[in-house]
Amino acid sequence: MQTKSPTRRRVLAGLSSAGALGLAGAGEGLAQDGPPETTRLRLMRSPSICWTPQYIAEQMLRMEGFTEISLSETDSRIVSMRLASGEVDMSMQFVGPNIIRVDAGDPVVFLGGIHVGCFEVFGGERVKRISDLKGKTAAINGFDAADHVFFASIVANVGLDPRKDINWQVVPIDQALKQFGEGKLDAIITFPPLAQQVRAQGIGKVIINSSVDRPWSQYYCCLLTANREFMRKHPIATKRALRAILKATDLCATDPTAAAQRMVDIGLAPRPDLVRQTLREVPYNKWREYDPEDSLRFYALRLREAGMIKSSPNKIIADSADWRFLNELKRELKG
Repeated sequence: MQTKSPTRRRVLAGLSSAGALGLAGAGEGLAQDGPPETTRLRLMRSPSICWTPQYIAEQMLRMEGFTEISLSETDSRIVSMRLASGEVDMSMQFVGPNIIRVDAGDPVVFLGGIHVGCFEVFGGERVKRISDLKGKTAAINGFDAADHVFFASIVANVGLDPRKDINWQVVPIDQALKQFGEGKLDAIITFPPLAQQVRAQGIGKVIINSSVDRPWSQYYCCLLTANREFMRKHPIATKRALRAILKATDLCATDPTAAAQRMVDIGLAPRPDLVRQTLREVPYNKWREYDPEDSLRFYALRLREAGMIKSSPNKIIADSADWRFLNELKRELKG
């Protein structure tokens, strides 16, 4: 991974944290798995801090036998396309957009849930609840982008038709914030760290916080997803990569200060306080408890109601989910 040059003390601290997690309850599993079929792993990153487990997993991945690890920047609209094309091997991904791509036939596989919640919807003066958005204007980065898909799911959940009842405006996020503050937009949806920044600035009011508000807080926001051919050819490597990212997820939950500092050290965040706040607010401690299949079913139902997919939830799950490795790791990595 391309990084800044951290201090020796920080490197040793990062190795110590990774090593402690790597030895916690997984030694037997490592020995039984055998070596990975490939030592190369290609991952992605997006602007959202909530993907931190994927960004800080390098040491855990090296302990799993990967020696060539790349982390290429992308935008959330093309994560699924790059996974499907085989340009990258796996990535965290917002569940909604990936369901749309699976419905279109993309050859990807959902492996497990990483975290619950992270997006927040802010309303202006005329919007106190989601149902107030009927006939109003909301900003998105692009149609079928992560923000649009989640927003459409939310309005569909309260009986609105996202195809007819909302006036969607495609606006770059910096302009959207300005227009929202000026009252020209009725709602925006944000992801970390922007959600934390908007709250701190007191722009609008939070009407949905998916980390704490039901039903969104009961389902995963991000799942780890793999290219199907990569998983077929490299099952041991797939399990090892999932294990490393789940250990990094545990670090985010148990030591957000260390995880935030690691983000700064590798050059992916300028301010540890903002990352630390995000990691404390996003529930990273649910991957052993929640069922990712429930999340696929929930979002697939919402997207089907919104007219954004044609497949039934059962077909989405049958065609694109494989929980074998996750179930094994839940037994190995007991919290």
